[in-house]
Amino acid sequence: MKQSRRFKRIPGIALAAALGGMAASTAHAADDEAKGSSGDGDYSFALSGYARGWVSMNLQNQPELEQQGKKSRGKLSMVRGSVLLDADAKTGPIKWKAIGRLDREYKTKYLEDLEDLRATNGTTGGESILKNYNNFDIREFWAETDIGDRTTVKFGKQQLVWGESDFFHAMDLVHGYDLSWRLFFEGENEEWRKPLILLSTKIRVPEVKGMLAAYIRPGWDRCQDIGNTYDIGGGRWFFQPYRGFDLNEVTDKNCSHPSGDFRDATGGVRWSGEAFNLSYSLAYLKTFSADPVASSGSPGKSYEGVPVTGGVFDRIHPKIDVFGATLSGYSDALDAVLSAELAYTKDQPYNVGSGGFNPGNFASGVGNPGIGLNGVKLKDTLTTMLRIDKNLKFEGLLGTTRPSFSSIQLFNTQILNYKDSDDLVRLFAYGTKIKEHNTILTAFTVLNYKNDEINPGFAIGFDLSNGGGFAIPSVAMTLSDKWVAKVEADLFWDGGKSNKTQFSGEGSQLFGYFSKASQLVFRLTRQF
Repeated sequence: MKQSRRFKRIPGIALAAALGGMAASTAHAADDEAKGSSGDGDYSFALSGYARGWVSMNLQNQPELEQQGKKSRGKLSMVRGSVLLDADAKTGPIKWKAIGRLDREYKTKYLEDLEDLRATNGTTGGESILKNYNNFDIREFWAETDIGDRTTVKFGKQQLVWGESDFFHAMDLVHGYDLSWRLFFEGENEEWRKPLILLSTKIRVPEVKGMLAAYIRPGWDRCQDIGNTYDIGGGRWFFQPYRGFDLNEVTDKNCSHPSGDFRDATGGVRWSGEAFNLSYSLAYLKTFSADPVASSGSPGKSYEGVPVTGGVFDRIHPKIDVFGATLSGYSDALDAVLSAELAYTKDQPYNVGSGGFNPGNFASGVGNPGIGLNGVKLKDTLTTMLRIDKNLKFEGLLGTTRPSFSSIQLFNTQILNYKDSDDLVRLFAYGTKIKEHNTILTAFTVLNYKNDEINPGFAIGFDLSNGGGFAIPSVAMTLSDKWVAKVEADLFWDGGKSNKTQFSGEGSQLFGYFSKASQLVFRLTRQF
């Protein structure tokens, strides 16, 4: 009965499309067997991958360690290595893929300082800070087959990309992201997107230049696979002023909460096509809120009355409904591709309770305990993205070998039916109210020299609603057929909106979280 209840929550068209494709695949295989056929007789195997290393260095002193009389600037914040193996196989009509990745880090002196700081505030838990970063995971493991000329069915651990934006995401919400070790500045989205076990189907409809895609997530993933993962263990990418504070010691991630039970099935359906020289898509998702909200441990303020096991609060990812659309096309007048993305989210969860932490109110359950621990409110939101992509001809001005791909994106999230009296905050553990509109402007360009062997790049972003931003100058170099290197600086400014005192009501918005976290990063990859 429990399983049946979960599957009723999947959008009906997604269930019909995905299961219909699977049924057709079974019938097709049975027909082959009856004919004594083994498919098209195409059998192959290929193995590729990389070994990759990173070294990063702090460019600023951080207030958490300055208060302990320690410096951060000039210290190595990351010495990391990864090995990834990517296996592709074909057995008759079935394609297979398996990807595994091993990540290991060296404990730098800077990480030792953060680990020592956890001990001073009683959140060390007896575990190494490297637990935040060391990992081994089967990234993907799936089988795919075509059914006739129109239908493709894939089952297993995989990634689906349903969106158009780069730095921030409107419709790309099928998966959460592992932002614990480098946040969102690693260039390849597939490396930090968290794959899920899915049954996905694509049905091509050439008569109308369209394709119907659908997926079902049966709920067989791990708790850790749900939602975004942040460096809440007190590491180098925990938000200021919480570096050196292990939030795991006072909170739990509750993946069994009725509003966000990771065992519940979810799914989505998407139609994409072309009309009037424009590409478009329409989509619906039942998925989990990417960022967690806090179910407060204050008496009477836990979300939906579910008891809290994490002491101060539980981190939960309630399910949401997302309706989205994208549109893109080429403009002759601008010689550019224009894109738009729109996502309407029903019942996006937000924490409630601005101001600093009030222990008396928290213990009694009377009044506002502050820092987002006064409950959860559901608000509909509208997320929009406008984008222009253009090849800029810098050959004469800068001596590049070909036009330089460049992009500008304007990203806005609006809380519908916004009321100041709702007292919504942007993130738990901060007491700063969120605004009705939160608008980010980003831009980047990539230059190309020596036939793409040397590629300088520059990305920049501004928080137009709250101040602050980032800049990322970089140079990527192809050293040989096998070796690729990259050096970049991740630079932040907070616009005067940063919180330097834990559990206080000091104003801090998005780029205040990254205050004093500027880094210089080197990356070297050996492909094979």
